[in-house]
Amino acid sequence: MSDAVSDAVIDPAVQPASPAAAAERPLLEVSRLTKVFGRGTSAVRAVQDVSFVLNRREIVTVVGESGSGKSTLARLILRLMPVTDGTIVLDGHDYTDPKAGELQNYWREVQAVFQDPFSAFNQFFTVRRLLARSQALRRSSRDSGTDAAVVETALGHVGLQPGDVLDKYPHQLSGGQRQRVMIARALMMSPKLLIADEATSMLDASLRANVLNVLSDLRRDVGLTVLFITHDIGQACYISDRVLVMSNGSVVEQGDAEQVIFSPKHPYTQKLLADVPKLHEGV
Repeated sequence: MSDAVSDAVIDPAVQPASPAAAAERPLLEVSRLTKVFGRGTSAVRAVQDVSFVLNRREIVTVVGESGSGKSTLARLILRLMPVTDGTIVLDGHDYTDPKAGELQNYWREVQAVFQDPFSAFNQFFTVRRLLARSQALRRSSRDSGTDAAVVETALGHVGLQPGDVLDKYPHQLSGGQRQRVMIARALMMSPKLLIADEATSMLDASLRANVLNVLSDLRRDVGLTVLFITHDIGQACYISDRVLVMSNGSVVEQGDAEQVIFSPKHPYTQKLLADVPKLHEGV
């Protein structure tokens, strides 16, 4: 993020927190977040009083069935739609109602990967051109390095060789390659937070595991924080430090992944787990 430098005297009471203090506070704080569509008797509360924190270098999964509100929650945190009530604080800064120019800074810090990597591409662009279009935003960020080096590093983080993908069109890539290119594109911004909204749901089982492993490796290698959105509680078990379970717009249970998945307290969580196919069942 490129911050303007003021010549004014800084009030000690409002000086930025020290690096140590910043590292201790949560990266993301969501408090009583609510989104209502419509008015009066036709109003629909898609997200209702959702509160949670996301710590640095953590992978938190929001899991729930279709219509539970998890994707609406993701779009609220991405600031792609206005908030009805509640607050969104990223790294100590309130972005609930961003002022002019703040969203560009926010989107450098918070990047997203969505469900369908094919629709995220312009079908007439090669991977090289797709990534080149992201360079203008990166150049004005705090990141440094040449364009070619940044592209090569980002692709390397997701296990792709530049020579294998840069001059290919989307239809020439596998689904897993397309999704990894989109993750690399997000990484070029050097984000603090990556939101993966059903990022594996259109991939087969082997490619799903590949993308999940990429996200885990990025947490380990570059300190990336991930908010993972899925309907698959099995994937939540595989990748998560903590799990939030959503039903009808509300978080009905949250906690450490092992606690929520192996000792669920809420009937809805128990139902989700009961619906997971079991090997050798009935044998």
